[in-house]
Amino acid sequence: MTRSKRSGRRGPASEKIAVVTIVALLGAFAGTASAAVSAGGASLPGSAPTPKGSPTGAADPAPNSGAVTLLNATATPRKSFFFGYRYPRFGFAIASTQAQNDLQVNVVNAGGEVVRSFFRNDVAPEVPTSVRWDGTTADGRPARNGRYTFQVVPQGASTAARRATASTAVTAGFALYGYAFPILGQHEFSLDGGRFGAARSGHTHQGQDVMAACGIPLVAARGGTVQYSEYEANAGNYVVIDGKGSPNDFMYAHLAEPSPLLPGDSVRTGQPIGIVGDTGDASACHLHFEMWGAPGWYEGGSPFDPLADLEKWDAYS
Repeated sequence: MTRSKRSGRRGPASEKIAVVTIVALLGAFAGTASAAVSAGGASLPGSAPTPKGSPTGAADPAPNSGAVTLLNATATPRKSFFFGYRYPRFGFAIASTQAQNDLQVNVVNAGGEVVRSFFRNDVAPEVPTSVRWDGTTADGRPARNGRYTFQVVPQGASTAARRATASTAVTAGFALYGYAFPILGQHEFSLDGGRFGAARSGHTHQGQDVMAACGIPLVAARGGTVQYSEYEANAGNYVVIDGKGSPNDFMYAHLAEPSPLLPGDSVRTGQPIGIVGDTGDASACHLHFEMWGAPGWYEGGSPFDPLADLEKWDAYS
């Protein structure tokens, strides 16, 4: 599209009616819990904020623990998304030969590497304990896609002891992904005129079209901050989101109604942002999806082909 933020914008009265309509539609499909969870525990705008990740705590300078075993260990949900609505949560209880135990809860990737650690001191046996991981590594970066496991070990335990203990946490495995596929329903990639770089009158196509029926819910592929929520003659109703922990911006066009999201709103990965439509210069219902590199959408960045990423997200969402 050619950016023209105000071109073709609807008047205040009609826009207000459209916003009310889409909020009602979002409320209708929000009741389908399985669909929302499959996209990262999506939640409607304005609902309760996501709990923050747990503090890591500090290791005891003189750690002391008994012979520790796990009585129970559960990780929920089984699939999470970075900056999603539900962070991975680990609940557990231990048995021990001591009344107080200095423990270390590790987040371990599929290769056996510890990517984040939480320290909990003076933990008593049979007392429920939990941590919530925000999906970042020890250096504050988003963790890689993949399978992870929560692991409990006594503080100061050797690497060999930690690996041996990992077998006690087999029930606490989960998957973490950085992105959710943006369409919650049947869809088909347009591989002809809808491809990135396809010829257009006076320019080339800057995104990937994904065909889907009008009214199918759309969610944020990556959470972050809403930059624009506008109407434009070519794009129709569109939303631009600055991705959290990512150099990229994400643009969604041809929404059936104006999104209820406003510039400055914080959006979670997998959160509903609107519904598929054919507003603007569109001959059929579909999502026009763009990804832009730093510094962002029409801020000096450049669009790039998002198809490979969309296909990858589609495979696991």
